[in-house]
Amino acid sequence: MTTTEYTSPESGATATGDAIVPDTKDWTWVLERPCADCGLDAGVVAREDVAGMIRANAQGWAGVLAGDPEALRRRPRPEIWSDLEYACHVRDVFRLFGVRLNLMLAQEDPLFPNWDQDETAVAERYGEQLPSVVAVELAEAAEVLAASFEGVAGERWARTGNRTDGARFTVESFARYLIHDTVHHLYDVTGERV
Repeated sequence: MTTTEYTSPESGATATGDAIVPDTKDWTWVLERPCADCGLDAGVVAREDVAGMIRANAQGWAGVLAGDPEALRRRPRPEIWSDLEYACHVRDVFRLFGVRLNLMLAQEDPLFPNWDQDETAVAERYGEQLPSVVAVELAEAAEVLAASFEGVAGERWARTGNRTDGARFTVESFARYLIHDTVHHLYDVTGERV
């Protein structure tokens, strides 16, 4: 399996058995125009609202993960992730964005280490994890990240960081990109637009 840069949300990511076909789309366009699928216009999200939106998103996932564990593991189609797999991914997105945010705040213009989310899903056996544990871990990761964004002020919103695929973010655009990703994944499993 080749390593691909994180460019989620993978509403188009597919899987066959354990072999996930990566979504290689560049999703940074969500910073420039509203998402026709989930309905979020990330480009106009106020940076001060991101922490609250992260917490609200985590609450939405808590509701999803309170469902029947077997139903949560079931893929709607073989090529679409199960609700549990999406939840594990969002938990890991919260964790990863926390690491990347800390890099941006601590270093000058860092290059983010690459992350292959599809490889992680297979290696960590997302579809076999316990929904109750994932719910707790997702909530914890969301709270840590929300608190980190609450600690950003003034010129720190303009600090920069770079992905290995050439995408460049400020802390502010990074926050907006993140919130679209997690909102979009909740839409993937619930069908509820913002």
